[in-house]
Amino acid sequence: MATKAAASEGEARTSLVEQRRALPDQPGVYLFRDGKGRVVYVGKAKSVRKRVASHFSKAQVPSSPGHAEMVANVESVECVVVATEAEALLAEQSFIKQYRPRFNIRLRDDKSYPFIAISLDEDYPRVYFTRERHRPRRAYFGPYSNAKRVRGTLEVLAKVFMFRSCTGPEPGRRSGSPCLDYYIKRCEAPCVGYVSKEEYRASIDGVIDFLSGRFKDIERELQQRMRAAAGAEEFEQATVERNRLRAVHSLLERRRVANESVGTFDAVAVAVDGREANAQVFQVRDGVLSDRQSFYLSNETERSVAEVGEEFMLQYYAGHMSIPALLVVQRELDERSALTEALASRRGGSVEMRAAERGEKRRILELAERNARLALDQERLRSERRRQSRVEALDGLQQALGLDVPPIRIECFDISNLGGTHTVASMVVFEGGAPKKADYRRFRIRSLAEGESDDFAAMAEVLGRRFAQWERQADLSPHDPAYDASFASLPNVVVIDGGKGQLAAGLGPLRGFRDRGVAVVSLAKRIEEVFIPGRRTPLQLDHSTPELQLLQRVRDEAHRFAITHHRNRRDRAMTSSLLDELPGVGPARKRALLAHFGSPDAVVSASSEELQAVPGLPAKVARELHASLHRAG
Repeated sequence: MATKAAASEGEARTSLVEQRRALPDQPGVYLFRDGKGRVVYVGKAKSVRKRVASHFSKAQVPSSPGHAEMVANVESVECVVVATEAEALLAEQSFIKQYRPRFNIRLRDDKSYPFIAISLDEDYPRVYFTRERHRPRRAYFGPYSNAKRVRGTLEVLAKVFMFRSCTGPEPGRRSGSPCLDYYIKRCEAPCVGYVSKEEYRASIDGVIDFLSGRFKDIERELQQRMRAAAGAEEFEQATVERNRLRAVHSLLERRRVANESVGTFDAVAVAVDGREANAQVFQVRDGVLSDRQSFYLSNETERSVAEVGEEFMLQYYAGHMSIPALLVVQRELDERSALTEALASRRGGSVEMRAAERGEKRRILELAERNARLALDQERLRSERRRQSRVEALDGLQQALGLDVPPIRIECFDISNLGGTHTVASMVVFEGGAPKKADYRRFRIRSLAEGESDDFAAMAEVLGRRFAQWERQADLSPHDPAYDASFASLPNVVVIDGGKGQLAAGLGPLRGFRDRGVAVVSLAKRIEEVFIPGRRTPLQLDHSTPELQLLQRVRDEAHRFAITHHRNRRDRAMTSSLLDELPGVGPARKRALLAHFGSPDAVVSASSEELQAVPGLPAKVARELHASLHRAG
């Protein structure tokens, strides 16, 4: 087995050398893939061949442990040739967004950063908090690093611009009367026609101006409206406009960091410490610090400040609606013409990127640099405290269960069903006291008939399949497509969610694990008792101990994972219909049919002519659909 694996690895390396020799000596983007075909790194270069060769050169000193690990994972390389280095930068970011490679610079938790969205696809747009940015014809501002500040900004904007807070695509509610927001001067009631579409859209344009940093325009507009209302002796409206102006002034004065002459720019600073990095963005608009963003970055290959800063700026400004004409950056990032050209193409206008030497801009950049270093120091302290807490929990659990070694890998199993329907199970994994989500697995219960409820039998089946998978993986090479690293790992502790009955059901199927030293316990929810085989009374740990808290986190995560899987299966079963079985009808056409007719029954009873009238449904498909429905009766 070892000889075959070595031979296979040698063949892969030979193929890689041949691929590298065939690379072009031109600007482009290259993708490194591992043995399973996953993209592990995306890079760009003036010469793809020379840049790829430098990754494998023994003369590259110093080579970080992360870079060495990346090179060891590479089994194939492919490239895309472009015309210029700036195009290579943009293409690189597109591939990074698509594949999310492990060894590239990435915003940590980049799927959860908040945005402010404006639904420009609606007649009366909404302004709302969101963490997604994929809907077409919607304006997104962000990403922001602080959700609390985003909500505070939305609160001020609602007072000033009075946009609607109702959530549907159409304003209003079924009663047909204005809601409370209208009476407290938080909405102009477009639902009952108190404001025209054009007037409402002017307020939304004001929101866009504010979020884009055009504060002077907003102040000027509010002053004009206040004076016009006072001149027309509409004193109540003049008071409203005055209060709005004061709210804007109050918000801006709290954030003023320089006089107006300093202008509009972003100060971007990066700090790097090993595999960790932090980027700070200070957005200055007319001398006002409109926002300060702090982002933690993954830097697995321990790259320099210049490389981290370049990739961060491309990711941060991707699709950004308000890239300023001036970016104040650290000296390491100065004079990067390809980056400047790429950002200018996204802005649709010129971008100047330079290091500030003196004055207010230099002071603000230094402030951003200090904040970046401070953020890394604080993150290091938090990480150390979390690590120490996990060590204490593992040591305590080892002593409580009488284990020979610390329980580095803990697996927990839970069953979920509703009246015996859609019975499923979950397996979650904690390594070193932290979740290892890549190793989570889900199971469908096969041994029970639909409607039959037997948690003991379900648990016995799942644990038996877990051990059988471990035995099966022992005969496979890690390079085999059927190899599963999670099932191939031997746990130190198996936790069963339940009491004595669930534990008894699992002991037989896991006898092979127990013979190899794996501890099997169960955790009951009622008073958090730990049941151990061979012990008559349950182990009761103090609720304040880290070892019990660790077991609770593992159990709760298994329960959450099982419930999610069960709900997904149940929802799919409830939303399935006859339309799912018809030829030529996929998800998009199913939605079109339901939107046109309102229900599956109406689709079934429709004539051939009515089906052909459905927007987006070809006439031929409509005729075949009608024939299929009538054949089915």
